[in-house]
Amino acid sequence: MPGQDSADPPRIPRERGPADYAPEAAAARRAFATEQTGAALEHLGHHSLDAASLPGNIENFMGVAQVPIGLAGPLRVDGEHAQGDFWVPLATVEGTLVASYNRGMKLLAAVGGVRTTVVDDAMQRAPSFVFASAREARDFGAWLTEHFDEIAAAAEATTASGKLRDIEQYAASRVRFTRFNYTTGDAAGQNMTGKATLAACRWILDHYEGIEQFYLESNFATDKKASQVNMLRTRGKRVVAEATVPRALMQEHLNTSTEALFRARLISQLGAFMSGANNNGAHSANAITALFIATGQDAANVAESSAAYVMVELTAAGDYYYSITLPSLIVATYGGGTGLGTQRECLELLGCYGTGGVRKFAEIVAATVLCGELSLGAAIVAEEWVEAHDQLGRNRA
Repeated sequence: MPGQDSADPPRIPRERGPADYAPEAAAARRAFATEQTGAALEHLGHHSLDAASLPGNIENFMGVAQVPIGLAGPLRVDGEHAQGDFWVPLATVEGTLVASYNRGMKLLAAVGGVRTTVVDDAMQRAPSFVFASAREARDFGAWLTEHFDEIAAAAEATTASGKLRDIEQYAASRVRFTRFNYTTGDAAGQNMTGKATLAACRWILDHYEGIEQFYLESNFATDKKASQVNMLRTRGKRVVAEATVPRALMQEHLNTSTEALFRARLISQLGAFMSGANNNGAHSANAITALFIATGQDAANVAESSAAYVMVELTAAGDYYYSITLPSLIVATYGGGTGLGTQRECLELLGCYGTGGVRKFAEIVAATVLCGELSLGAAIVAEEWVEAHDQLGRNRA
């Protein structure tokens, strides 16, 4: 509390080992929080979560945030890994969101579904190496290329599923910046790549003289941050979702014409360019966040995963081609929070939980994003956007 002796601050109650996740330990922390702040914590302790499953996911556990989950669909996907109709769980507190995605899904089901393609797969750790001069840094880069196989062997000895596919190199001053690119199976892979790259760097330090300093992460992997390098080079899964909507169906389902939507797209392209946004679409973060929370993804990865490239065309017949590319979609169907109770259920709802499900899930996420882009874009052009929020987003308490 303000004015309290800083030499002896209050400490959050803790227990040793598994007892720290027991209901009694969580209750003690809620009581402590109430004592410190005066807040009545009536809901945090009510949940069906098995607290014994939480070690490795959270510390100082005190309760659960309950986020409502809505169901949208069917989402029809014509992918290489996701095929058919899916019922999509979306965790959100924003009224109109589920309804909007549901509307887009209905339209795209009528045109045969969303075509999805995973075009790249890479997770990074980006160590840097400092030398006495630029010349030494350059020579190290050549050595690094020559010894790739040994470096890869050292990295891959730490993981059963991670594979080092290549090492990018970038020169600046007397520093050699690198990006170690891995495939990581069904895990998102940030921790996996960190451990593997540390092993690789230790091998490098043992076999190369002249490195003054090395840093395991030089901020060039851009964890939890959108960046141009990852939009160009890929982080996580690079997925394209595309569909062509006949002009008659556009008018029937979304109450606007393909021509009007295309003209609006030209304006929004210019607006995105002027603003310096990393996304020329409408709201990819909405679908990605709602799916991430429902399925146990690392929600902070939305910062990278929601980056997008939108491209549209008006065909000679007046139909509307729309594609969205997600260049840094970071998803998992195994590990992390995906195995917790409700999160696992939501992945199972999509048929994606566990080994072999990650690319299927990536395609479902991208297809969902496209449905929402079309629905919101049309709502703005048809001047239905505000009205929809007035009708469905009515909780103002």
